[in-house]
Amino acid sequence: MPSAAPVPRRFASGDPGAVFRAALEALDAGRTPVLAVVVATEGSTYATTGTLALFDDDAQLGWISGGCLEPEIARTAMHAARERALAWLDLDTTDDAAMLMGSATGCRGRQLLALVPLAALKGVDEAMRTWLQGDRSLRVWLHADGVIRCGLDGQAWSWTLPALSSPPEPQDHVLVLHRPPEALLLGAGPETPVLVPLLRQLGWQLTVVERRPRWRAAVAPDTRVLDLHPDDAVAARAQADVALVMHHGFEADREALEALAASRIPFIGLLGPRRRRDDLFKLLRPADRDALAERLHAPIGVPGCGRGPEAIALSIATQLQQWRGAQAALLDRSA
Repeated sequence: MPSAAPVPRRFASGDPGAVFRAALEALDAGRTPVLAVVVATEGSTYATTGTLALFDDDAQLGWISGGCLEPEIARTAMHAARERALAWLDLDTTDDAAMLMGSATGCRGRQLLALVPLAALKGVDEAMRTWLQGDRSLRVWLHADGVIRCGLDGQAWSWTLPALSSPPEPQDHVLVLHRPPEALLLGAGPETPVLVPLLRQLGWQLTVVERRPRWRAAVAPDTRVLDLHPDDAVAARAQADVALVMHHGFEADREALEALAASRIPFIGLLGPRRRRDDLFKLLRPADRDALAERLHAPIGVPGCGRGPEAIALSIATQLQQWRGAQAALLDRSA
């Protein structure tokens, strides 16, 4: 029987998980990192609402601009860390005069940032670890007067900090940090050493399923690798948003497609030319073909990126990012 239609998912933009992991490392080391959160934007801006960056002494992870505004953000962040206070920073590049300054961005936009000294928030490490371990959304309330609240999975945290400054408009901001998307890679090959780190840098959670020692060794050591039959692998990662079938082996790909036909994974990509896809479909049961028809993207990847492992990996990552953005836009329209 065809599987039930999957529902659209909503995902975090970029890689907030990397920012949280760096923040936890800094806190564990006794440092005083500051989380920069874009809470509102207007016009043309480099970052969108909800973008996170971390400022930790001389180090920085994540970007609010192309680099031209970061020195000012870093100075304000370090002041917030010293005072253990919430700071609001209004970055306005809409003025004509700003276009002629040496540090001008060339963008006509405005971003409102909240700079949060994490060391002043007792228990914030628990909130970040809980989000990193699960698949739920973290909801954050930032109040103009310095009250900060967040909630996740029935848990709630609340803090009150002095406010170094006030936002241009004394309104409160509510942000939702959605879970990152998850990709299940069934099979590995020459593209894997390029594709896996690229997707991870874009904020994807990854699981690679590979039984051949040669290709298991090609996967980055900090990536989850399962030695399972496709049926068991799909059952183990049933919540995945994307599955990529890329064994470079005809029979292994057939087994993977059969396993995925019964799943509810909404996006399935198959590596290889259309002729190969057609040959695989001839061996599938009609019910499996029907179950895959609406979800299968074959060949996986956007055209025109070139040949070779690096180009193929880039084309796959591009298509996944396009799908990720389309899912968020679909939910925004229905909200």
